Amino acid sequence: MTTKITAADYRALAALRYRIRVFLCDADAAARRQGLEPQQYFLLLAVRGLPEGAEATVQTLAQRLMLKHNSTVELINRLEKRGYVRRSQNRDDRRSVLVELLPQGAKLVERVARQRLSELRAEGVDLANALDALLGSKPKSRTMNRNARRDGTKRHGKQA
Repeated sequence: MTTKITAADYRALAALRYRIRVFLCDADAAARRQGLEPQQYFLLLAVRGLPEGAEATVQTLAQRLMLKHNSTVELINRLEKRGYVRRSQNRDDRRSVLVELLPQGAKLVERVARQRLSELRAEGVDLANALDALLGSKPKSRTMNRNARRDGTKRHGKQA
């Protein structure tokens, strides 16, 4: 049985996609302000934020970043040259390479993540509301965030 997609469903999907794109664009900008390309930040974040017990192998990182193996290796090469990560052979599986954050990389990813968490905590209500609208949950109370203007536009020039 198929359920009819309503106009509200389309609006909710569009709103969610917009909010996710804003979040990702802001992450890209935060990474660039720290001298990183967005994919470099995402790799550092993936290494730092792996689930407990998971190993930072090239294969795992490629999956988490949704990149091909060779693209992930090139990304690791660039980060290794800058002193942010180190590769080592997996002791348990000689075919596997492990990636670890070096202190400089850990500091860098922490600076960007701290900024992103602060922004998300301040502005994440719109993202949560967009998701709630799709899931049928009750929306959170909206408050005017620090980047909203009286005319209702956000810092990205789009209507709320």
